Amino acid sequence: MQISVPTRDEIHAAYIQGEEAVVSLVGKLGQQVVALAEIVSQQSEAIKELQGRLSKDSRTSSKPPSSDGYKKGKRKPRTESLRPKGEKANGGQPGHEGHRLDFSDQVDHTETHEVSRCPHCQHSLKEVEAGGYEERQVFDIPAIRIEITAHRAEIKVCPRCGQESQGVFPSGVTQSTQYGSGVKTWASYLTHQHFIPLERTTQLFADLLGHRISEAMVLKAGASLDRHVAPSTAAIKEQLKSSEVIHLDESGLRVLEKLHWLHVTSTDQLTHYEVHGKRGQGAMDAIGILEDFPGRAVHDHWKPYFQYDCDHALCNAHHLRELSYIEKQYQQPWACQMAQLLRSIKKAVDETKALADTLPASQLKAFERKYEAILAAGFAVNPDLPPTPLPGSPKKRGRRKRTPPLNLLIRLRDFQPQVLAFMYDFRVPFDNNQAERDVRMVKVQQKVSGCFRTLEGAQRFGRIRGYISTARKNAKNVFDAIREAFDGKPFIPSTEAH
Repeated sequence: MQISVPTRDEIHAAYIQGEEAVVSLVGKLGQQVVALAEIVSQQSEAIKELQGRLSKDSRTSSKPPSSDGYKKGKRKPRTESLRPKGEKANGGQPGHEGHRLDFSDQVDHTETHEVSRCPHCQHSLKEVEAGGYEERQVFDIPAIRIEITAHRAEIKVCPRCGQESQGVFPSGVTQSTQYGSGVKTWASYLTHQHFIPLERTTQLFADLLGHRISEAMVLKAGASLDRHVAPSTAAIKEQLKSSEVIHLDESGLRVLEKLHWLHVTSTDQLTHYEVHGKRGQGAMDAIGILEDFPGRAVHDHWKPYFQYDCDHALCNAHHLRELSYIEKQYQQPWACQMAQLLRSIKKAVDETKALADTLPASQLKAFERKYEAILAAGFAVNPDLPPTPLPGSPKKRGRRKRTPPLNLLIRLRDFQPQVLAFMYDFRVPFDNNQAERDVRMVKVQQKVSGCFRTLEGAQRFGRIRGYISTARKNAKNVFDAIREAFDGKPFIPSTEAH
C-alpha cells in the first residue's frame, strides 16, 4: 500500500485554511493508518499460518514420521503417541515366563549317540541295553534346491491297427520346459509380500537354490497370480458392499512418474485396493463400492465421501492430532479440553462394551453437554466474524480467512454426530486406523521401488496385495494362500463373518 504523507507546506496550508482543512487532512491520515493496520494484521496471520505449517510433524498432523527429518544439533524427535501413558512399566511384566523353544512331537530325524565304552573302567558297553535317553532337539533348515521332474508321455503303436498313440501329460504341463507352481509361489511371495525388487529376487533364487530365474519370469508369475486371485477379489468387493462398517482412505502413489491415487476399502477381515488417476468422486464411482453401500463409512473427512448416501463416521485420531497442533501453536485451552473429552468417551465406551451395547442415556447427555460447552468456549476466542467494509470504501470485503482453530471448531460443530458416532454405536471404531494400516504396506512397496512403471502393474499389485492382506486377516498362511491360488483354489473369505 502506498502511504501518502503530507509535506510541511501541505500541513501549513491546511493550518492557514482553518479547522475544517486540518480535520480533513487528519481524517485522510487516519484512514491510511486503519488500512495499514488491517494489512499488518493480515500479514501477521499469514506469518503465523506459515510458522504453523513449518511446525507440523507426525505428532500434530497426518504427516508420516519419516517426513519429520532431522534438525541441526538435535536428535530426531520420537513420534508422540496419542494414547495416554499406561500404568505398567515397559518390557516383560512380573510373572511373565517369556518365550522359549519348546520340544516338538514332530521329529523328522533321530540320531542316537551310543556309549560304547565305560569312561571310568574302559569296559565295553556295546552289548548293554540303554536304560534311558537324554534328548536334545536341533531346529534347522535343510539345504533346499530346485527339483526337476521329467514328464515322459509314452508313444506306442497298436500292433492290431497300426495307429500311434501317446500318453497324456498332466493339465499344467504344457511346454517342453517350464516352472512349476512352487517356483511361481516363491517368486510372488517375495515380491508381493516382502516387496523384494525383481533383480534381488532373481539373486535370492541364485544364492539359495543355485538357479537364477529371470526378471521376466517373476513378472509373468505376478500376472498369472493376478488372474488366479480374480474370484477372491470379486468376492472381497461384494462382501465389503454388505458390511456394516467399512474403512476408507486414499494416498498418493507414483505411477509413470505421475501422481496417482491408491484407494483402500477395508474391514478387520477384508481389504480391497484400487489404483486410479483421480482422488475424488470419479475414482470412487469407478471402484463401485460406495454407490449402493447402506452401512457406515469411516474416513478422515475427505469431502467426496459425503457425496454418497450412507452413514458416516469421522476419524478421531485425526482430530486428536489437530487438537494437539492447535494447543501447541495457538495456546488455546479448549483444544486440550476437547482432546481429553474424546479420550474420556473412548475409555467409557471400551469399559462398557463388555457389559452392555450402549452407554446409559444420562452419560450420553452429559458427554454431549460437555462437548458443546467446549465448542462454545472455543468459538468465544475464535469468532466467525462476517465480512466488513474497509473504512471510507463502499466495497465490502470477501469472507474473512478462517484460522486453523476456527476451521476445526466449525467441523466439530457441523459434524458432531459423525465425530461422536463411536459413542452412539459400539460397532463404529474411534478412529480410521484400520484403513491407514492397510495403506501403509503399499506405501512401503513404493518406498522400496520408487514408483510403478506401468498403471497395469500398479493395479495388479493392488489386487494381489488385497488378496494377501485378506488372507492374513483371516489367519490364513500367506504362502499357502498364494500356492493354492496357483493351483486353481484361491482363498475366498467366508461371508458369514462380515
